[in-house]
This record gives sequence, C-alpha cells and structure tokens, in this order.
Amino acid sequence: MSHIKTELTDGVLSIRLDRADKKNAITQAMYAALADAVIGAQANPEVRVVLFRGEGDSFSAGNDIGDFASIAMGGTRPTDMAVFRFLKSLAYLDKPAVAAVRGRAVGIGLTLLLHCDLVVVAEDALLSTPFVNLALAPEAASTLLLPMAIGHQRAFEMFALGEPISGTTAHAWGLANRCVESAAVEDEAMRLARALAQRAPGSLAGTKRLMRDAESLWTLMQAEGEVFGAQMLSPEAREAFTAFFEKRAPNFASVG
Repeated sequence: MSHIKTELTDGVLSIRLDRADKKNAITQAMYAALADAVIGAQANPEVRVVLFRGEGDSFSAGNDIGDFASIAMGGTRPTDMAVFRFLKSLAYLDKPAVAAVRGRAVGIGLTLLLHCDLVVVAEDALLSTPFVNLALAPEAASTLLLPMAIGHQRAFEMFALGEPISGTTAHAWGLANRCVESAAVEDEAMRLARALAQRAPGSLAGTKRLMRDAESLWTLMQAEGEVFGAQMLSPEAREAFTAFFEKRAPNFASVG
C-alpha cells in the first residue's frame, strides 16, 4: 500500500498523504507514488492544479526514519531513491500547486511547501526543518528557496536549530499565503485551487516557468543529495539515528 490517494475534480488533482496513524511520515513507496502522481498531473491536460493535503491531524512528519535509514544504510545512494524522482517532478512541475497544511509539517513536509504556489496553513500548525538534528543536510532545493522566502538568518536558524515555528509565524514570514483556523484549512485551499483552475492554463504555466528555473533547482537538488548522502554515512549520522531510535538526545561530542 502506497498510502497516497488521488482524486481529480473540476481540474484540481488532490494528492493526499494517507498515513494518519504515522502522522503521514513518508516512505520510499509513498515517494514513488507521489512522483507518479505529479508526473501524471504534468502530462494530463485535464489537470489544471495540484493540491497537496494530509489525512488526519498532520500534513507530514517528514521522512519515515526507519524506512529511510534501512534503505540508506543498505548502500543505496539518496539520489537513487524514489524521493529524488519526486523532487525532480516538483522542480519541473509548471502547473500551479497548492498545499493545505494542518498540524506538523516536518522536513520535506515543509520543504515541499517551497514548491507550492499557494499555501494555506493552520494558525496552530508547527513547521520545522530538523535536518541538522539528524546530522543530515537540507533537500528539495531548500538551501536556496527557504532563504529566498524568509531571509538567510531565519532560514539558517530553522535548519541549524530545528525548532518549529507556528503557522501564524510562517504566514508572517512569507511561507504561506493564508493563515486560518485548522478546521477551515482544507476548504480555503480547495477554494484557491478551484479559482486557479478557472484561469488560463497556458498563461499560468508560462508565468510559473518564468518565476522558477527548473533546471537550476534540479541541479541544486542533486548537489544537496550528494552532501546528504555523505552525511548519511558519517559517524554523526550514526549517532543521531541511534539516539533517535533510543529516544535520547544525540551526543555529537563523542564522535568528534
């Protein structure tokens, strides 16, 4: 089971993360399904807008750590994983993308939003990028896109300290277009998606292509992946993952 549900209505392709019992933590199988959905949306003229949603009380807890670690420690390079096929599909998607964010948006749960054109966030949502906490490196071209959105100092703090910000703060900093009560998030996101679906599709695609350099984003994603992969094999990462599974704070002093 991929735990990814899709539904096309009125030109809006809803892509829902459907693993609520795990806070929509994303496995490699889910990344493969996400990539298929986005690539299919790009090719399907009936799809005017892509809407990302999360089932339950969270948008996404980010990577499924156990799934990711078992694959990476088995020798698979991050750039060969399904996640990078999904990231490439985001880089080259020239149709509008909308996100409806409630609860937690962690790691790629946040960096995915940087590839969305309209983001609706709940006031009490919690967004974080705890890559350094796991001794890893940021992904999804977020080392460019997050500083562009909120400034270097704020972006560095989010990456380096990994502390969450509220939906209200995310909106004030420019990470979201709308900030509403949690119960209103999905309706507002769908309203905006349907409004986009009524606009001229060629004009929207051309506008988005002019605003984003897809090739540069993909090049950066691959460079980030190389750093990410090197860190995955480092003593720091082994300590971070061991600490995660042992439910304790990592001790990086012990690994130099």
